[in-house]
Amino acid sequence: MTTIDLDKVLDKAWTDKSLPEILAAPVAALKGVSDRDGELLDEAFGVKTVADLADLKYVRWAQALAALDTTAK
Repeated sequence: MTTIDLDKVLDKAWTDKSLPEILAAPVAALKGVSDRDGELLDEAFGVKTVADLADLKYVRWAQALAALDTTAK
């Protein structure tokens, strides 16, 4: 089972929301992602929501490559 501390990854306004609400939220709901960052992600990749970002093939490719790295901590 995967767990995550929502206080560490979400802006405060989103920590009490349900998972479906979080996935449908704009990427700026993620801590450290600004509204402008969200606009740029939309312009570059069509990413509008947290779910879109999670499903972005480039993110999945990068995660797969990182998982192959046996030198990582």
